[in-house]
Amino acid sequence: MNTISLGGPVISAVAATFIVLLVGDFASTFFYHVPQHVWGKLHLRTHHDRRRSYWDHAVLSRDPQVLLDGLLGALPYIALAILCSSVSVVGAVAGLLLGQLHVWWRHTTELGWKTPAWGVRLARALQIVLPEDHDGHHRNPEIEFGDIFRFYDAPSRATIAFFRSFDPKRRAAAIRRGAIARRREAGAAMKRRKMVKQTSG
Repeated sequence: MNTISLGGPVISAVAATFIVLLVGDFASTFFYHVPQHVWGKLHLRTHHDRRRSYWDHAVLSRDPQVLLDGLLGALPYIALAILCSSVSVVGAVAGLLLGQLHVWWRHTTELGWKTPAWGVRLARALQIVLPEDHDGHHRNPEIEFGDIFRFYDAPSRATIAFFRSFDPKRRAAAIRRGAIARRREAGAAMKRRKMVKQTSG
C-alpha cells in the first residue's frame, strides 16, 4: 500500500483522524442526514421515534431499520477512513473509534449524564456536539444538526429550509413537528418545576 507522508507518523495520524471526523461529519450531515429530513422517512422513523429510548436505538438495538439508518450515516466516515489509510492507518482507525465513542457519548443524557461546566466550555470552544445538544435534536428534529461538530447546524437548517421552500406541504409538516416538539418540551419543563415545588414544599 502506498502511503502519503505529511511530515512524520504522528502528524500523519493526527491529520487522518481529523479528516475522518471533520469531513466525515460534513458528508454524513449533508449527504445523508439533511436529505433524510427533507425527503426521507427511515431516519425520522428510527432516530426520532419517541416511543423508544434513544440510548436503546443508538447502542443496544438490533432492529434492522435502526441498524440500516446507523450504517447509512456511518458510510461517509468509513469511506473516508479507507481513503485516509494511505495517509495513516492508525489515524484512520482512530477517527472511526473516536466517532463511534462520540455516538455512544452523545446519547447518554437518558442515562443521567450531565456535562460538567469545564466540559461545556471546552466543547463550545472546539464546537463539539455535547450529549445535551444532541438531546435537543431528539426532542426537536428541526434543531441541533451535526453529529460531531456544531458548526454544521446553521448550514444544515438553511439547506433544509431551501429545499422545503419548493414544497409547501413539507415545510408546513416541519413547522407542525417543531411546534409539537416545543409543546412537549414546555410540558416536560412545567412537570419538572411542579415536582421541584412539591419536593421543596
